[in-house]
Amino acid sequence: MSNLKRRKIKNKIFHALVFASTLFGVIILAVLLFDIFKDGLKWINFDFFNNFTSRIPTRAGIKAPLLGSLWIILLTTVIAFPVGVGTAIYLEEYAKKNWITNIIQVNISNLAGVPSIVFGILGLAVFVNMFGFGRSILSGALTLALLILPVIIVSSQEALRSVPTELKQGAYALGMTKWKVVTGVVLPYSMPSILTGGILSISRALGETAPLIMVGAVAFVAFTPKSIFDSFSILPMQIYSWTSRPQEEFHGLAAAGIIVLLVILFLSNAIAIILRNKYEDRLKG
Repeated sequence: MSNLKRRKIKNKIFHALVFASTLFGVIILAVLLFDIFKDGLKWINFDFFNNFTSRIPTRAGIKAPLLGSLWIILLTTVIAFPVGVGTAIYLEEYAKKNWITNIIQVNISNLAGVPSIVFGILGLAVFVNMFGFGRSILSGALTLALLILPVIIVSSQEALRSVPTELKQGAYALGMTKWKVVTGVVLPYSMPSILTGGILSISRALGETAPLIMVGAVAFVAFTPKSIFDSFSILPMQIYSWTSRPQEEFHGLAAAGIIVLLVILFLSNAIAIILRNKYEDRLKG
């Protein structure tokens, strides 16, 4: 057998392996989604969104955890995104490249791999106890912001590094200041990739439960939060509580909660993708 024929056979085997891996993942996902939609769709109605949780399945709803999740994710995005992008801009465009910035960079990368429960313990010690925010929405949002900050910073830095040097040098040659180059050239060019990193980070925050349990998220809340200092519940916590119940009806409610969580996730991703495509079209135009 010639060397060329062996390489072609290896290529076909590798092609088959990666295709089988992709197909396996798609099939598993399709089966999971089918099972969730089959059990959960019949529970989704107006009362499901308008009722608080209850020990009686037919009266149980997601009003409090749904509003709690929206409060948390909105506040987390408002806190984490500008801070993360600002940190990335400083490290890439303004900070001197020395051993101090190297240490900061290594620690940011290491923080991205720290288990989420550790951030929950940190949030409990700092935001709940030291700053006195209590077991509130603000403490939860600040804790999640800390959790996703390393991912936003690292992905934003990669996006900023993708800006061609010639583009920045051309802007400086025209007499633009550093501020003008960053806001008028670097940020618009890298914004699509920055938004992609933001999408992944917010998606992670939306599904997190462990750190929010540490800072006070509870499964039973019979009121809607009015301010960032109120107690709260979240959808993942409510879903977990329902799945731990022995009654079959609560499992259907949990499936309905998962569908709502998926819809929120898809909507938030869709908004970010629309914004990303808008920036890409502007660059192409």
